[in-house]
Amino acid sequence: MNKGMLFLWLGLSLSLASTLKADIVTRPVEYADGSTILEGFLAYDSSAAGPRPGVLVIHQWKGITRYEKDRAVQLARLGYVALAADIYGKGIRPATNEEAAATAGRFYGEPQLLRERARSGLRFLKSLAIVDSMKTAAIGYCFGGKAVLELARSGAELKGVVSFHGGLDTRDPADAKNIRGKVLVLHGASDPHVGPDKVAAFEKEMTDAKVDWQLIAYGGAVHSFTIPDAGDDPATGSAYDEKADRRSWEAMLRFFDEIFK
Repeated sequence: MNKGMLFLWLGLSLSLASTLKADIVTRPVEYADGSTILEGFLAYDSSAAGPRPGVLVIHQWKGITRYEKDRAVQLARLGYVALAADIYGKGIRPATNEEAAATAGRFYGEPQLLRERARSGLRFLKSLAIVDSMKTAAIGYCFGGKAVLELARSGAELKGVVSFHGGLDTRDPADAKNIRGKVLVLHGASDPHVGPDKVAAFEKEMTDAKVDWQLIAYGGAVHSFTIPDAGDDPATGSAYDEKADRRSWEAMLRFFDEIFK
């Protein structure tokens, strides 16, 4: 068992130990963006009473995988209703890096489409009777990290967004004035895909718009530092980093404690 899978297993085990009465329900769910059918993955504790905060989880560039589903289950065990949202469309799950680059590239090139697909997931999450629609957040990984920032820039009603090793640039930085919640960026300090120039531009964008924002940079971490399948060689530019993974998850939970208080 590699370190990444060990961390994930320990996280799920600890959550299970602390919520012995939990009855976690998981199921695929369909919703739509216009005529496009999307297929997400929902996780929640059916033993909990009343509406609770909802968390939208947006996938990395290969679409919804076991990784996003496991994260949704972790969140459900902590008392949240978690929806792993589908940006690409039902059945569109790139199998190779080349396919993923082409599929993600379409949405990078059409930021309004990216925002609307994310908003569709948020609307579905807020529509659930078990969700407190006034207490929602969005988190995302790599491609999804950029997506949650674009969702916030679109003016979506969210308490906060969390980007894990996501892209920080945007077509129109002035859109940051639309951000209604708090922003947490969890960044690999040695990420070659999101270098110091992009970090500086993001910091200026957030500051100019008077957003309540934080950026935590993890020393030595590169792109995809929370994803075990990224491998263990930082020289490739993408690699798993157990410490950064653990610390960023803990930072997210502290952020949630703040925004959902």
